[in-house]
Amino acid sequence: VQLQASGGGLVQAGGSLSISCTASGGIFSSYGMGWFRQTAGKEREFVSYITRMGGSAYYAESVKGRFTTSRDNAQNTVYLHMNRLKPEDTAVYYCAANLDGIVSTRTPDFDYWGQGTLVTVSS
Repeated sequence: VQLQASGGGLVQAGGSLSISCTASGGIFSSYGMGWFRQTAGKEREFVSYITRMGGSAYYAESVKGRFTTSRDNAQNTVYLHMNRLKPEDTAVYYCAANLDGIVSTRTPDFDYWGQGTLVTVSS
């Protein structure tokens, strides 16, 4: 399975940005999909998780109410829609797939990772 994240960029605080992650080489609808983010010197942290068919989504407290994750299984793509962005949201964002489809916020529970896309929020 290969994951390709895209859509990162520079946005002003309070603005919005959507990033996406497209999968190839597997059965996308059989994977739970997560988004994580990482800044220099810090551990990768959980942002969101969406179940296989998109019926349920889970969010870190820091992004709840501002970020929304969705997926299009026909397009093998998962999205992260980010609103009311803050400078502290600046990070490299990674998508990840877990093959067992069990909801998780932990990096070891994910089997495949994308390369990351940089989101920079200016104040």
